[in-house]
Amino acid sequence: MKCKRRVLAKTLRPDALQSRTPHYIYKPNCTVHTSPPTSCPNSFAAFFTIDNRRNFELVGSMSDEEREEKELDLTSPEVVTKYKSAAEIVNKALQLVLSECKPKVKIVDLCEKGDAFIREQTGNMYRNVKKKIERGVAFPTCISVNNTICHFSPLASDETALEDGDILKIDMGCHIDGFISVVAHTHVLSQGPVTGRAADVIAAANTAAEVALRLVRPGKKNKDVTEAIQKVAAAYDCKIVEGVLSHQMKQFVIDGNKVVLSVSGTDTRVDEAEFEENEVYSVDIVTSTGEGKPKLLDEKQTTIYKRAVDKNYHLKMKASRFIFSEISQKFPIMPFSARALEEKRARLGLVECVNHELLQPYPVLHEKPGDLVAHIKFTVLLMPNGSDRITSHPLQDLQPTNTVDDLEIKAWLALATKSKKKGGGKKKKGKKGDKEEDAGDVEPMDAAPKGPASQE
Repeated sequence: MKCKRRVLAKTLRPDALQSRTPHYIYKPNCTVHTSPPTSCPNSFAAFFTIDNRRNFELVGSMSDEEREEKELDLTSPEVVTKYKSAAEIVNKALQLVLSECKPKVKIVDLCEKGDAFIREQTGNMYRNVKKKIERGVAFPTCISVNNTICHFSPLASDETALEDGDILKIDMGCHIDGFISVVAHTHVLSQGPVTGRAADVIAAANTAAEVALRLVRPGKKNKDVTEAIQKVAAAYDCKIVEGVLSHQMKQFVIDGNKVVLSVSGTDTRVDEAEFEENEVYSVDIVTSTGEGKPKLLDEKQTTIYKRAVDKNYHLKMKASRFIFSEISQKFPIMPFSARALEEKRARLGLVECVNHELLQPYPVLHEKPGDLVAHIKFTVLLMPNGSDRITSHPLQDLQPTNTVDDLEIKAWLALATKSKKKGGGKKKKGKKGDKEEDAGDVEPMDAAPKGPASQE
């Protein structure tokens, strides 16, 4: 077992071994750090950081790692192409799932369609290359309804279906060669414009996402984003959901250690970090009409897990060993759905794997019944000429009840997402793209009910 782990580790970057930070923190009464590690009895938000010297021993020497880093960031046109190809596929997958969202349709069938589309489209790429390129689902399709916050991706036997008027949060991810693009979108299952508190909570998430897009830029810090999105949500009389993390992403690393916390507080904090050019981020915004305090109601609802490559344990149960062997072969790095495993055996085996931290669970979390939750997530590339949002989907027409008059929020929205390119000789007069590169003015959702203005 030890030898197999060492071979796998050589294919991973240090962040892939370090990252034990889930998309959502569910850790009551604990102070959270990304480094150094913090111990907590709650298994649903294990945070673990292993010593850098141990990482380099497994992955290779520092100089080798530095050379690999240069090849794998956004300075490589091939890397940018892979990110954008994955984004194109996941955007189309989102559109497909949305088109199938109708009353009485089972959620599990929609989740399967999303995942199947991603597998099919990525399977058609890089087929005739000498070196095998890993590609496929980076995060299983989830459809969380109404007060359910996240990670609802039921097993095949689940009969839960959509109903008219439901607020759907669709979340999914795709990767090509480990370069990941993720997206989440909120949609109301109804005809005509979205009104009332449903419009408020979606507008809050969208406007907060637009502000975050303009603040996740080189020179800014993660705390700047945290403070801004809370202010935006308050303008719509909504709350940012606590414990949501926006992560830096790298090759084969969906939840890196450089993060943005949704809500700062005495019980929850992360290490201060500054955004840098050529980084990639998954910006994750979740808003609520309620208190914004996620709750775990039923552990049995959890179906999404990720292999913890830094952990070892000799499993006692035969079913556990069988399941863990299957997971290690099929899903050594990316999150996966338990639907991909034999259901009866998985129910037995997954529990022991989670209890001994071989798997990191992504629990299904909830707000109080009657509360409404919206979710917007996008992937952004911090390019030399500005921030490039590569995943998105247009919103429905919104008619929120609140108007945003705050001058600071409007100033954030007026910031450009793209900057003028440095160098390159004399600028040609009247060039069509020049004006667009510097444009970034977006109105709050009360003034612009259509989709995000940053979409291209």
